[in-house]
Amino acid sequence: MGNLGCGCPGSMAKVIEREETTQACGTKAVSELRQWPVQLHLVPPTAPYFQEADILVCADCVAFAMGSTHQDLIKGRALAIACPKLDDTTAYVDKLAHIFSANNIKSVTVAIMEVPCCRGLDIMVREALQKCGKEIPFESVTIGINGERRN
Repeated sequence: MGNLGCGCPGSMAKVIEREETTQACGTKAVSELRQWPVQLHLVPPTAPYFQEADILVCADCVAFAMGSTHQDLIKGRALAIACPKLDDTTAYVDKLAHIFSANNIKSVTVAIMEVPCCRGLDIMVREALQKCGKEIPFESVTIGINGERRN
């Protein structure tokens, strides 16, 4: 297999177009994901989906704990996921600050789990917002291990 010269093809930034839908009782939930990739290490800071966007920086476990993550948190937002415990987070503050400064961001929401190790992601997003030099509306959401929103 030859070298593609551009990295992993699965890492290429792309916008996912979706039609507005409503979920009827008893039907499968519809994905609200609007872009790819989603992992913070992989998202390009100047990807088109960040321009004029509401951004959700979400701890990996949130989507598994909270069954309504797509409808309650992801819908209408550009997404970056991360794990402050297992990821190498060395570059996260700088990368987030670059995303925030390079784009006209409408708002930033960080969603974390109630467990102590997850608090690091909230701290990193706050540091990046300070570092970017812009006033961007910010919300922090904490999800309990049973899937309920704590705040």
